[in-house]
Amino acid sequence: MGARSPVRLLVSGDGERRVGEARAARPSTGGAPGGESSGVEDELLAVAVEAARMAGGLLRERAQAGREPEIRSKSTPTDLVSEADLASERAIRELLAARRPDDGFVGEEGGSADGTSGLDWVVDPLDGTVNFLFGIPQWCVSVAVRDAAGTRAGAVYDPNRGELFTATRDGAARLSGPEGVVALRGSEREELASAMVATGFAYDAKVRAAQATVLARAVPRVRDIRRFGSAALDLAWTAAGRFDAYFERTVKPWDIAAGALICERAGLRVLDLAEHEDLPYGILAAPEALAGSLLELVDGPG
Repeated sequence: MGARSPVRLLVSGDGERRVGEARAARPSTGGAPGGESSGVEDELLAVAVEAARMAGGLLRERAQAGREPEIRSKSTPTDLVSEADLASERAIRELLAARRPDDGFVGEEGGSADGTSGLDWVVDPLDGTVNFLFGIPQWCVSVAVRDAAGTRAGAVYDPNRGELFTATRDGAARLSGPEGVVALRGSEREELASAMVATGFAYDAKVRAAQATVLARAVPRVRDIRRFGSAALDLAWTAAGRFDAYFERTVKPWDIAAGALICERAGLRVLDLAEHEDLPYGILAAPEALAGSLLELVDGPG
């Protein structure tokens, strides 16, 4: 069965915090897809949307202005950060400090602060930095808020296409774009051989080599593979049925906190990829009919 079209809604157009722990990044959802979110979650989502749209507008202006004045590497020479990343994170922190002063904060660019409310904002201020720096319009802002049980609300904003993907723990996954608002349902694909699968690669060369082995095994078994360079957008597009499934290693909490929730609320299964030698933790998002077979195919080096 092919991908299901989105359902159109009747609306118009720890100082030592271990943020890299896989389980802390996974959202936990309560109700069935398409349910009603609580008033508190709606309020949290409104803040996430405000932050994502604000930062996206800032980044769009910088992209239109041309070359970034300062670029440096992080974990490897290919893992880049620019002043745009830092400026976006600063702007989001300032907004959250004004709107939610008692909440904690976890940001990709080293920003971390404890709160007293039991809520933490998990933010990727520019997911797809390399694309951004090379002028490739495949990047976004991801803003999520989580408690001890997982992600409560999240937003992924793509300013290049004017598309905003959102979800709350008990509410529907939605896409707000130039054509209005749609409720998202992921693909209903049942055969792995006809599945379009998205993935991503690590910055570490040794990990990439192990990923290449997995990829070589997967390519003959699926329709095709896409690698666009933004984990948050890959998850959002999977929730929208543009991809049938997605898997990736070396993802961090800020990469997936919002997107994984959006996938789950769009009716997809989000599963862990266990660590193996040279293959760090990862996640997989797929419809129920594909999840098991895809997991078996990509969940190990051999």
